[in-house]
Amino acid sequence: MSRRPPRWIIDACTEYAKRLPRNFSLEFVHIAPAQDRMAPQARRRDEATRLLKRIGPELPLIALDVCGLELSSAALAERLGGLQAEHQRIGLVIGGADGLGQAIVDRAQARWSLSRLTLPHLLVQVVLAEQIYRAWTILERHPYHRA
Repeated sequence: MSRRPPRWIIDACTEYAKRLPRNFSLEFVHIAPAQDRMAPQARRRDEATRLLKRIGPELPLIALDVCGLELSSAALAERLGGLQAEHQRIGLVIGGADGLGQAIVDRAQARWSLSRLTLPHLLVQVVLAEQIYRAWTILERHPYHRA
């Protein structure tokens, strides 16, 4: 069973999801972290296996990785818009405390970085929710994004 994120994480992500139009769904799916007694490489491998099983083979994936391509908000919007034009659903994968397993990286169509900073994965979830909302506002020419 997965650990439930703290209330403030849920509230923040829910707020950004509510701002999106009805035909645009933002959903976060959590898996339980691997056991602490496992070595980091084994933890990443175990989590990757369970994530891929949960995601399935058809969903296009983007791996959020500190070593991925850094994008501005406008560039992120452009890329998400392109993906949205091609696919009904896409998956953006946030790694656990030990990062992403190689199987996720290999399966992903791209690797993006939200920052070169090391951030807790739950905080990344909030940042991602805001950036997805911001991307939608950029694509719709909504005044939220003023850069």
